[in-house]
Amino acid sequence: MNIGNTDLGHRPVLLAPLEDITDSAFRTLCRRFGADMVYTEFVSSEALVRLAEKSNKKMAFDASERPIGIQIFGNGVEAMKNAALLAMEQNPEVIDINFGCPVRKVAMKGAGAGLLNDIPRMVAITREVVNAVNLPVTVKTRLGWDENSKYIVEIAERLQDVGIKAITIHGRTRAQMYSGEADWTLIGAVKNNPRMQIPVIGNGDITNPLIAADMFNRFGVDAIMIGRAAIGNPWIFRNVKAYFLSGELPDEPTRDERISVCLEHLRLAVQKKGETKGIIEMRKHYAGYFRGLSGFKQVRMEILNRKTYAEVAEILLNFSTPNF
Repeated sequence: MNIGNTDLGHRPVLLAPLEDITDSAFRTLCRRFGADMVYTEFVSSEALVRLAEKSNKKMAFDASERPIGIQIFGNGVEAMKNAALLAMEQNPEVIDINFGCPVRKVAMKGAGAGLLNDIPRMVAITREVVNAVNLPVTVKTRLGWDENSKYIVEIAERLQDVGIKAITIHGRTRAQMYSGEADWTLIGAVKNNPRMQIPVIGNGDITNPLIAADMFNRFGVDAIMIGRAAIGNPWIFRNVKAYFLSGELPDEPTRDERISVCLEHLRLAVQKKGETKGIIEMRKHYAGYFRGLSGFKQVRMEILNRKTYAEVAEILLNFSTPNF
């Protein structure tokens, strides 16, 4: 599958953009473990055009993270165009537009999934961004605002017509948030629409290699995107790829590998964000890294009270011993 001039190979598996999760440290690890493309956390167009330092930092990435997309969101046509121009200066492979974020503070301001209530504005924003930049523009969205407005087949056509190079569809409506099961039948309907010529990427409830393979086989998507199942679990990309190659489920990472990679993640987070912020933001990942391991509940409580890398590392290294 290609997006513009970027060849992502056969059956690519992508890391979804996740706010406060897909920072540079985590993207680096996911690429190392086989993610074919990663995305930044979503960046506010309004903040970018005001040159807000935090938003500018969100766009920064290292060469090891390529191929990468910078994702922007907002509901102003001019602001989104200007934000795309600023994102283009970072020279990512892709500029992605977020039309799918369901959280209240975004959607109720008419951005993210809120634009599913205003399709003409969604199309206008996309057209302006496509015309403004010389990089491939992609879109991530949902099936619709609610059960009564699942217009994704028509929406995908209209966005393709104004020039996007790929579309990612999360198989839920905005009203569902992250509840219930993702409905892939409409993702398949977009992919199998004879008018669609661009790659269609499916997203939602991909939690293991068996499901990943099933989504490709049943719905014919060009790629899949993994989000929440990757938190504290960068191995999911390696495991999915291994299953595609061999047809056999690979072994899960050992306790020692979990600890080693978790510490590498923490080291990168501290290196890139400073010790205090890196340690605090890393807390979102611990449950994923050690899910299912006996004795971790106590360890997690101890980690949450530590303020330095050295202190956290000591606790985790002790956890690797059989007698902990």
